[in-house]
This record gives sequence, structure tokens and C-alpha cells, in this order.
Amino acid sequence: MTEFKKIDGEELTSATKLILGDSRKVLASIPENTFQCCITSPPYWGLRDYGIEGQIGAEFIIDDYIKDLVDIFREVRRTLKEDGTLWLNIGDSFTSGNRKWRDSDKKNPARGMSYRPPTPEGLKPKDLIGVPWRLAFALQNDGWYLRSDIIWNKPNCQPESVKDRPTRSHEFVFLLSKSKKYFYDPEAIKEPASDGKLKNRRSVWNINTNGFKGAHFAVFPPELVKVCMLAGSEMNSIVLDPFFGSGTVGIVAEQLQRKCVGIELNPEYVDITKNRINELVLKF
Repeated sequence: MTEFKKIDGEELTSATKLILGDSRKVLASIPENTFQCCITSPPYWGLRDYGIEGQIGAEFIIDDYIKDLVDIFREVRRTLKEDGTLWLNIGDSFTSGNRKWRDSDKKNPARGMSYRPPTPEGLKPKDLIGVPWRLAFALQNDGWYLRSDIIWNKPNCQPESVKDRPTRSHEFVFLLSKSKKYFYDPEAIKEPASDGKLKNRRSVWNINTNGFKGAHFAVFPPELVKVCMLAGSEMNSIVLDPFFGSGTVGIVAEQLQRKCVGIELNPEYVDITKNRINELVLKF
């Protein structure tokens, strides 16, 4: 069994390690059977320009994006314990109509992009691409057990100016497992029933989005991470996030007395994560 202290990374707190680098390379250096679960949200395809060479999500062809993620999550599966799970949040997008760039706006500076991928082959302008299910099926074909599709409903979703379709207010969270039998704690995530008793968690989760001062990109809501972590891990086990971003998985791990390894490619986000975890974790 790999000891947490032997995982090569900068120790942010007694329970969180941060590794600056490309997940595709970093994961290859981590022994198998290390993590109890992985909770993550990779960059969405064609929606953000993070300005980092080789960034996931900037592939011009959707199939290349799916392949890159399948390769990464194959390494994630190798490093998971035999009863480990992957909790994967992924959003969808529409074809760009072959526009080559996109303006930023005051509410969302990261929305600005110097590139836009072309309309995928076989699709039309304005088509919904179906990225989450393309990825879910690709992971299933690669050996993962696809156990559940969860609807993350956002009651406070951002408005959209569209007039020819409903405003999108949800994303998917997929529960995948390494093996047929896996660790899952249903008691830890039961929800109230109408009679006041507790019932098994349903597959639609109503969780508000929330950011923090200084964030100019999408962040994981702690409540969303908490449900996944309670169901997919035990106290003192090690949780992985190969797309660490602002470090929410690490903060929730501190709250729930888990250990966490986060991998992040963007040095700017690494600095944000360091400050956020080292400052905010003391409040929990």
C-alpha cells in the first residue's frame, strides 16, 4: 500500500498535497491501488481558453478531446483501489457555427477565447454536441463500469439570452467504478423524505453554484463534492482530483477527514489553490 507521505507533491496542509504538472504524466508515476476514489471536473470542450499549451479542452476535434480524457482516466483507474470509484462532472456545449473566436464579458472574463473548434463532423450549426454521454460511453468501452448518471440541477443557474430553447440549468455527474463490486456508502448521503424519514439518495441533486472572491472560472460547489466524497470514501482514505483547479476537493477532504492529492497544470490556479486551501481550511 502506498503511504500518503510518499506521494511526491507540495504539502499544503497535513492532509492535502498539490502536484503541479500534466495529469497524463503525473499519474504515470503514482503506484496502482493508491486512491479510494476520484472526484473531478475536467475542462469542458471548447468553452474556455486557459492559455496553457497542451491544455485539455482545447482540442480542435471532439474525438481527440474524448481520447485524451479516456487516456487520463485509464491511469486514474489504475491508481484506484480495486473497490474505487470515479465521480465525474462534465458539462455539454453547442456547436460554434464555425466562429473562430468569442468575446469575454464582465461577469465571466474566462468566457473570451482566441480560438473556437469547428463544428464536429456529422453535426450541424446549433446542434447540442452531447459531450457528457460521448465521454461516458467511451469510458464504459474502455473498461469502466458506468453505474449512474446524476443530474446536477442548478437552481441559481446563470440566465441565457436564447429564445429558441430552454435555458440550461443542469450538468451531469457520472458515477463509474473500477470493479463490479465497489465501495459505496448509501447511509452517508440519504436525503429527507416527505414523511420526515430518510430515503435513498435520488439521482437529481439540487445544488447551487457558488464562487469565491478572485475566481474568474467555474468552481466545484463544495456541497456537490461533499456528497460524492461521503458516498465514495471512508475517513483517512486518499481522494484524487487530477484537475484540481481551485482546490475545492482538497478543502472538502479536510472537512471530512480525508486525504487528498490534487494535480493541476495551470501555475496561476496553483497559486490560487495554495492561498485558498491554506487560508480557508482553518475556518472549517
